[in-house]
Amino acid sequence: ASASALLQYVLPAAMTPPQRTPSTPALPYRAEVSRRNPGCLLFLIDQSTSMNLPFGGSQGDGAESRARRLTHAINGLLQELVVRCTKSQEEGVRPYFDVGVFGYGSESFGPVLGGALAGQALVSIRELANHPLRLEQGIRSMPDGRGGHVEVPIRFPIWFELDALGRTPMCRALDEARAVLHEWARAHPESMPPLVFNLTDGEATDGDPAEAAQALREVRTQDGAVLLFNVHLSERTGPPVLYPSSEDGLPDPFARQLFSMSSPLPPAFRARFQEEGLAAEDGARAFIFNAGLAEVIRCLDIGTRLTIRT
Repeated sequence: ASASALLQYVLPAAMTPPQRTPSTPALPYRAEVSRRNPGCLLFLIDQSTSMNLPFGGSQGDGAESRARRLTHAINGLLQELVVRCTKSQEEGVRPYFDVGVFGYGSESFGPVLGGALAGQALVSIRELANHPLRLEQGIRSMPDGRGGHVEVPIRFPIWFELDALGRTPMCRALDEARAVLHEWARAHPESMPPLVFNLTDGEATDGDPAEAAQALREVRTQDGAVLLFNVHLSERTGPPVLYPSSEDGLPDPFARQLFSMSSPLPPAFRARFQEEGLAAEDGARAFIFNAGLAEVIRCLDIGTRLTIRT
């Protein structure tokens, strides 16, 4: 599926915070995303050797690796964010978001945006739009005006590529994320807190990541604490476990640990998930187990549904 179809729930402008009187406290995780108070999205992507394997259910030697398919998916997400932050050609891209993409493996660690953005932990969505690594040629199916579709050549931006080699230094990745987002939160105290998406298929190889995850989740703005989504990728062919409220049914200690490391979904987010037909019960956590690409992208779809008031 195209990035546009997969990311249809990002940034709906119709959702606005509820009205309140001065005596009513603000609900957490409902701050508006604006130029003055941008949102922040940080992706942490496992680059261990096992990321060269395909997603669960993919067959054959020609099946694309998890690393390759995630590269396509997240580059597509970044493109969609650019489009949604663009009001008009004259005005250009509004700086509604700061975005970061980190890879972590024993052979490579740190920000993975390329070209003019290389080495930068967080960049404005406006900077991102102006500095892709390169443009690639592709095909998009478009309505032909007569009830059918026609394939149209397009050029789409690529901001990063991932190699998968080595071990899984997840503790280091979470520590680095905490340091980066602590400074961001100090600079943006009235913004919605950052959303962090940790996409991994394996157990941390540099220690117990629970303490590092807890420290990351304690970073906060006035609107609430960082929300940490853990997305456990797998080669399994069984059904995924989406946003569970307990560790029952998770098959191994690492899956249970990732569940406990994930942020509890706030009521505002649970309501959004329920609107999409997901059973996000009381106590549900921002965790997916045994995820195929469709479930990963759906997590990004709904998890990044923030409010823009234009």
